Amino acid sequence: MRYIFNFPDIGEGLDEGTIIEWYVNKGQEIKAGQSLVKVETDKVVADIPSPKSGVIVNIFGKPGETIHVGASLVEIELEGISGKDAIAEVQTENKTEALEEGSTGVVGTIEVAGNNAFLPASEEGFSPVRAATSSAAKVISTPVARAMAKEMGIDIRLVKGSGPGGRVTKDDVKNFKGDNLTAAKPFSSSETNDNEDITYEPLSQIRKTIAKNMINSKHNAAHMSVFEEVEISDLVWLKDKYKKIYADKNVNLTYLPFIIKATVNALKKHRQLNSQIDLDNNRMIYKNFYNIGIAVDTAEGLVVPVIKNADKLSVFKIAQKIIELSEKARERKLSLEEIKDGTFTITNYGAIGGIYGVPVINYPQAAILGVGRILKKPVVKDDQIIIGKVMPLSLSVDHRIVDGGEASRFLLEVMHYLSEPFALMME
Repeated sequence: MRYIFNFPDIGEGLDEGTIIEWYVNKGQEIKAGQSLVKVETDKVVADIPSPKSGVIVNIFGKPGETIHVGASLVEIELEGISGKDAIAEVQTENKTEALEEGSTGVVGTIEVAGNNAFLPASEEGFSPVRAATSSAAKVISTPVARAMAKEMGIDIRLVKGSGPGGRVTKDDVKNFKGDNLTAAKPFSSSETNDNEDITYEPLSQIRKTIAKNMINSKHNAAHMSVFEEVEISDLVWLKDKYKKIYADKNVNLTYLPFIIKATVNALKKHRQLNSQIDLDNNRMIYKNFYNIGIAVDTAEGLVVPVIKNADKLSVFKIAQKIIELSEKARERKLSLEEIKDGTFTITNYGAIGGIYGVPVINYPQAAILGVGRILKKPVVKDDQIIIGKVMPLSLSVDHRIVDGGEASRFLLEVMHYLSEPFALMME
């Protein structure tokens, strides 16, 4: 029995990925749960496991190619065939075309061995009629037809299928007449124009999604920003006092854990900033948990892992989580669980050198806090001008959810905890 396994929907709005590396070959015997391919999405690099045991009959897609959710990944012979026979059958096109149209056997949820995430199933295993009605964007076709269309540079969505249930066959692709018969351009990591001093490089999945998310945020949220400065000499003293103690426990203590604690305490008093708007159902959604996203600068682009239930963690535990998640982000080893369900985001551009910025809201969240580089500045304290340690803050809010007064009150609350850090432990 032949079985087509499609690229599954792994959640978080991801609809495509780039093939990084195949772990299997045609004719290879595999077990359920065994990794088939490494795929890069905009947020994670994930190994996709096989839902079933059998023999690999065909592989679709090459390293560097983009694959969309629902597209065929591999064809598996589930029983009654040896590895050598599988390769022989792949070479016989008619046998590949003769896949059963009415096969069932839903994959369900793919449980990945070890500490990896759970990957929800796509539409593989459903009949063509059900698959077609579940998503208008998906095309029902034989694997050979899909591969042929890709090689000929044909958009298979434009090809009318003549097979059962509207399935596109190889003959439909051969007979297709259109203006889009340009040969598909092979993947290249970079390309230099001979006539101009220009280098072309393909967009990474993470860069494409950053662009999409930024536009989505700007189009769907009414951005407003508030700026403040807070004198943090006491926080500087406290951090320096415990830095050596934390270092002995292999934890680098920075200002960010204190900022996260201050933010969580302020969110508890200003729930509008820990919410999102649901216009489709005419309601507000207030989050009673505090999952703080931290923007991490990586070589591939900005990644936002999430510290879950930050209100229940100590400064020490938060510092540990920051190190753990930041390292995973830079090594592209974050799991889906570590990047989802954020309720509020903090971006610390001051760690690199920025003073002020206007951070873009991590939509559909209600707000984002930007932290600038700490400066030595003259400040007035007890009617005396002294040299102070000043931290710049930028708060961007969705003005549909948060009014200017509430944004200012929230920011003042954060400033209170940063200027008087012992209050974090007293409450």
